Amino acid sequence: MALDPDAQSVTINYPGGSLRMALGNAKSLFGENNPNLSPDGIQKSVSVKSHTRTRVIGGPSTPVEATTYTYTQWPVGEGGNAAGGEAILLRWDGSEGWWTARMSGSAWELGSFLNTSVPNAVEFKTENGTHYGPFIIKTL
Repeated sequence: MALDPDAQSVTINYPGGSLRMALGNAKSLFGENNPNLSPDGIQKSVSVKSHTRTRVIGGPSTPVEATTYTYTQWPVGEGGNAAGGEAILLRWDGSEGWWTARMSGSAWELGSFLNTSVPNAVEFKTENGTHYGPFIIKTL
């Protein structure tokens, strides 16, 4: 049985939360080559000051030299949500109906993100039935 990559889930992080949905739906909503679907890591630099380390209480101290190193910080989602976020329904131009996704964070933060990120008009409903949108990138 072949695995459809577009059926796999993708999590898109934005300031204040994240959106988890099927990859095929994300491509349809955001566009095939949208940078939100292939995020870049951010280079972080860490400096460690020189200090002494004691392995055993009352034992001898060992000096540790000062050092600096860099690493790539990749986007991560919130891991503390027991239910994986709140289930929402999304509909956008070309979606042919409502689709399920999960949102962590507040609805207004998701709305703000969608208003600056999607080329298609999109609206969503929360579990409580509250309707938000439509949102679309503002071009001035």
